[in-house]
Parts: sequence; structure tokens; C-alpha cells
Amino acid sequence: MHVFVTGGTGLTGPAIVTELIAAGHTVTGLARSDAAAARLESLNATPLRGALEDLDTLRRGAEASDGVVHMAFGGDFADPDDMMHRDRTAIETLGRALRGTGKPLICTSGTLVMPLGRETTERDAPDPNGLAPFRIPGETTCLGFADEGVRAGVIRLAPTVHGPGDHGFIGMLIATARKTGVSAYVGDGTNRWPAVHRLDAAVLFRLALEGAPAGSVLHGVAEPGIAFERIATTIARGLGLPAVSLTPDQAATHFVSPFMATVYGTDAPVSSAYTRESLGWKPIHPTLLDDLEHGDYLTASHPQRVH
Repeated sequence: MHVFVTGGTGLTGPAIVTELIAAGHTVTGLARSDAAAARLESLNATPLRGALEDLDTLRRGAEASDGVVHMAFGGDFADPDDMMHRDRTAIETLGRALRGTGKPLICTSGTLVMPLGRETTERDAPDPNGLAPFRIPGETTCLGFADEGVRAGVIRLAPTVHGPGDHGFIGMLIATARKTGVSAYVGDGTNRWPAVHRLDAAVLFRLALEGAPAGSVLHGVAEPGIAFERIATTIARGLGLPAVSLTPDQAATHFVSPFMATVYGTDAPVSSAYTRESLGWKPIHPTLLDDLEHGDYLTASHPQRVH
């Protein structure tokens, strides 16, 4: 299968490109810079120069493919409406290019769209009043193409997709601990945080591309819910710092922003039972706590992603 990938040079994208090529697929990846093009070529993929806003380029990439994996999600988090519009417009363009072909379109979302405070499943509806409502229109747009002859599906990734070089939520948490001299959690720290290893997520994207039925909603979650206090204390032990509990008001000024304090204090457990059963997905790579203890989180200087 010849696959067109957006976001192939981000945090998780290179692992997906590598997984697809190792399985015998060929990959063309959207590249908006010379550095991104070089990165794709180093992975044995073919770059297609353009940005997510270049709709003609997206259409050409999709039309020339046997299927699409849409990972890219760009913009300024200070303007979520712009990010939402950009993502939805890109998905509309990709889906229309595949309309009536039966080809797969696998789009990416996140489990933070789900209702909070209980373990949710793939069958639960996202919460428009939740933490990440800006991802919901993209999900809806993608799944709508399942009724238009596209094998469309959505993968909701855990907020932490961990592995070497990660500078996402956990990387920011570690940076805050280094800066403040304490590794913090909110309240009693029993709120639960889902996670998945990057290489396990890559396998899930390949399985979905190859065989997920039209209209599938899948959860890229290997660990349904790790108590956040365990994450904070593991970081504290590795850095030789105290682990401390903060009130929500204290957390609002301790972390990067009040929004991040809310995220780190959120109870957001998620099941992936249907995903595992329907596709035979079996996560096998290290857990988040294993990665914190034995990976590069506490030792490496992490580069920014290639655009």
C-alpha cells in the first residue's frame, strides 16, 4: 500500500512511518521545510513539500495514495478555534480526495476529548465541554466520510505518547520540576493519567490502516490510568527532588499555565479494550514509569520537533 502521511516528522510520526515501511508499505510524507524533507528521506519515505494549509498539495498527496494517515495538528494553542478550523479543513480535503474509493483515512485525536472522572471507552461520546473540544470537529468530519465510501477511522491517542526524545506533557512536567526544585502533583495525586509507548502507537496506526472497519473509533492507550502521584514521585526520585502536593490554586501558578495545572490534575482514565479486541493490538513496549526510570527523560536534552 502506498500511504500519504501528514505529521510524519513530529513526535510520533517518524515511528509510524518506520512501522509502515517495515511492514512493506511505501510512504509519502508532507514536509513543510528542508529539515522535514531530509528527516523523511532518512526514514526511506518520499517528501511532498507543502504545509497543512496547502490544500492542493493535500489533495494531490491523497489522490496518489492507497490510504492516508493524518497526524499533523498545528497552530497556536492560544487560538484553539484556528487549530480546529485548520484541522477540519485538512480532513475535509483529504476525505474528499478519497470519496467513493473505499480507501482508508485514519485521523488522529486525543483521549482528552472524553468525559472526565470515570474510565471511558471507545463507545462513549466525546465531551464538548471537556479539556480538548477543539479536537472534536476533526473527529466528526473524518467519521462522516465513512458514509461516503471512505474507510475512515479515528485514533484517540493518550495524552502521553512516551519514548526517546519526548518533550510533550511529561517533558514539560520534568522541566517544571527542574525549574522549581520540586516534583508536584495536585491534591492527593490519585487522578489517573493514560499513556502509550510511541512504538505501540505506531503499530496501532498500521493495524488501523490495514484493516479497521469504516467508522472505527480506536483508543491508543496501553495503560488506562496511572495515578499521577506515582508519576510525580518517580520523577522526584530520579531528579533527587522532593515530591509535593499542591492545591489547585497553588498548581495554577506552579505549572506552565493554569490550563496545564488543570490538565495535570485531571482524572482521565480510558479503556482500549475494544481496540485491542477488534484489531488484535497488543502493546508490548515499556510502561511510562519504566521509561521514566530507565529511558532518557531525566538525562537527555530534548530537541524541538522538525517542521
